[in-house]
Amino acid sequence: MSKRTVQQFSGHAFLKQRLVMALLSQQTVRIDGIRAQDENPGLRDYEVSLLRLLEQATNGTRIVISPTGTSVVLRPGMITGGRIDMDCPVSRSIGYYLEALVALAPFGKDQMTATLRGVTTNNVDLSVDLIRTATLVNLRNFGLSEGVELRITKRGAEPRGGGEVRFICPVVRAVTPLSFIDAGRVRRIRGIAYATRVSPQSANRMVEAARGELNRYIPDIYIYTDVYKGAESGLSPGFGLSLVAETTTGALLTAELCANAGDAPEDVGHDAAQRLLHEIARGGCFDSAHQWQALLLMTLGPEHAAKTRFGKLTPFSIQYLRDLRVFFNTTFKIKPDNQSVLLTCLGTGFTNVGKKTT
Repeated sequence: MSKRTVQQFSGHAFLKQRLVMALLSQQTVRIDGIRAQDENPGLRDYEVSLLRLLEQATNGTRIVISPTGTSVVLRPGMITGGRIDMDCPVSRSIGYYLEALVALAPFGKDQMTATLRGVTTNNVDLSVDLIRTATLVNLRNFGLSEGVELRITKRGAEPRGGGEVRFICPVVRAVTPLSFIDAGRVRRIRGIAYATRVSPQSANRMVEAARGELNRYIPDIYIYTDVYKGAESGLSPGFGLSLVAETTTGALLTAELCANAGDAPEDVGHDAAQRLLHEIARGGCFDSAHQWQALLLMTLGPEHAAKTRFGKLTPFSIQYLRDLRVFFNTTFKIKPDNQSVLLTCLGTGFTNVGKKTT
């Protein structure tokens, strides 16, 4: 597609996905009216950091921000990958930035090795635990799992952060087509209960509460306790629980919760288990937090029919489908089927021209 094509949007919502799609489709994007009516108009610190991160991950990308910060223009360059090092603002977790890198890294010129520092878990973005145990594992459905790795070297709870992760992702020439419509039945549940700068018993109490809820349905449950001390525990006290249910066909359904001030570990464990049960009730081959990933990689697949099943389309995914149509001219066929929806599309035949041929 020509770089002269300029896609125009208004508002700060869905900013990240539009910037990522602009880089992948090689189309210039202009976003106006970013919090124009707000008392504090313009881009937030985490959005500016995202733009800096995308600049580091590419070569030749030009970003122009208006003096008031309410308008941004991105002219895409080539995705290069390579080494990236960044301190992330504590207003959003590292997961906010990792989602963008997971979408871009496989299509770079060289293997990406990114070191990010900041908050590792909050209740807004995906935690680094779920990205490691679900988001990256989902890539296997598209032939991308070889060599992909996320190491959590330090934990960092809100509000001060102090965590650190290292993300490694090799490049591929193209993704494989997806045909995944059998969600299967849940066969096991795994999880990670972490605690930083609090009593190690907090993690055990979360595990007991979660098992009390989930053992009524399935016996194969194993939740690891991950207690960090000293320099590796970040700058703030905190604890939380991430859960992943795996089905007989390999579908991953996830839920997580981290503690706010004054929360008891038992309440966090109970509520996280309830969230997982709600996600399982929704069904589908991808959970609500990873629908965007399936939609994007189906669009970037070869020119064959790709199909999958979702439990229910989230409002975020509905907007994601609209943006995919704008940037890639791809339309999905959506067919309701027994309290779930079947999605089918024809891939764009996207190939990574930057990858060196061997």
